[in-house]
Amino acid sequence: MKKVLSVIVLLLVCAVTYAGGYRVSLQGQRGLAMGHTGVAYVNSAEIAFFNPGGLVHLESKLSVSVGGFGVFSDVKYQNTEFGTSSQTDSPTGTPLYLYAAYKLSEKSSVALAVYTPYGSTVEYPTDWSGSHLVNSIELSAIFIQPIFSTKLTENVSFGGGPILAIGGVNFNRNLTRSLADTDGNRSNVEVDASGVKGYGFSVGGYAKFSDKWSFGVNYRSRIDIEVEQGEGTATFSNVPNSPLAPTTNGDFDFTATLPLPAEWTVGVTYKPTDKWVLNADVNYAEWDIYNSLDLNFLNADGSVALESINPRNYQNAWTLRLGAEYAVSDKFALRGGAYFDESPVQEGFFSPETPRNDSFGFTGGFSYNVTQKLAIDASFLYLTFREVDASYDAYTESGVEAPFAGTYRSSAFAPGLGLTYKL
Repeated sequence: MKKVLSVIVLLLVCAVTYAGGYRVSLQGQRGLAMGHTGVAYVNSAEIAFFNPGGLVHLESKLSVSVGGFGVFSDVKYQNTEFGTSSQTDSPTGTPLYLYAAYKLSEKSSVALAVYTPYGSTVEYPTDWSGSHLVNSIELSAIFIQPIFSTKLTENVSFGGGPILAIGGVNFNRNLTRSLADTDGNRSNVEVDASGVKGYGFSVGGYAKFSDKWSFGVNYRSRIDIEVEQGEGTATFSNVPNSPLAPTTNGDFDFTATLPLPAEWTVGVTYKPTDKWVLNADVNYAEWDIYNSLDLNFLNADGSVALESINPRNYQNAWTLRLGAEYAVSDKFALRGGAYFDESPVQEGFFSPETPRNDSFGFTGGFSYNVTQKLAIDASFLYLTFREVDASYDAYTESGVEAPFAGTYRSSAFAPGLGLTYKL
């Protein structure tokens, strides 16, 4: 029972880290189109996400950016030794964002940022060869952040604010590689949690050295997502009524703390001419907080029935980003970019619910000014992962290690559309 529950906990954690380690960064059309850069580029209310320190440098009294994306992802798995293969059939993800900034004075501004940095869906065919690890994962998270930004000098500013993270996760897998009830139905577990909360903050600094050069730095803190009693349920089904079965049918409450890593982003913007803008950002994510995660399953009276400790052994990872913008005319601007995203997953921990290897992102987009106040923004991201032969070695069954290995090829495509309003 304890070993089975340990695996369940581990996979619940993977569902959360999937959206972080496998993070498709979609927090604004203009920033994404430029390789998801923008920590040193004040261009729209999107700066509320990239660097709250630069918010006060927006020229308009009111600045609003709103939009969303469609995420189409694909994972292909193959094991030539056993002649097995599979491909995901995941529904489309729809992350959204809203940034609204208001200039209080020449020296201070406030803003509200609402965005979905963690959200993804992966769904494998029924009873595929890795169904004992995952059948499906659906994860969503919304970050809500009020922001204050102020000028320290005419060209140097600082800003930040608290973050409220609200999310939920649904995860489904078969209990073992072969366990079934008397009718042949595979024993299954579904983990579901909703309304889970976490708190953090982000702060940023911005400096404009000249009309051509600017610099920015942003820090987003670690956020611990707290699953409290009553917010999550693990449901076991189709478990045979046998003393040899690892558990029984029914529901379990649980509590857990799921950490999201802190990250640093440093960037520079260079404007060689009035028409060109060049961005370069470097991001460092502190994934090494995933050394181990603890989870408690509860009795009906709230007492701890089982305690589970689960190693993850993630490592810190870098992301390198480049972007460019060209103003074709007063009404039309083109953008493009690319980035390299290093995987935090170490050898032996590559699992099908986190099909995450080093990746390359290629982006593009444009803005069209309908009026002086309103612009239409569009972007796209194509994300391709290095093909990898890897294994997941943490799974055990009946006290015996049962690694799950194979070749993974993954990719994602995300077109987006948004509006920018200035008053």
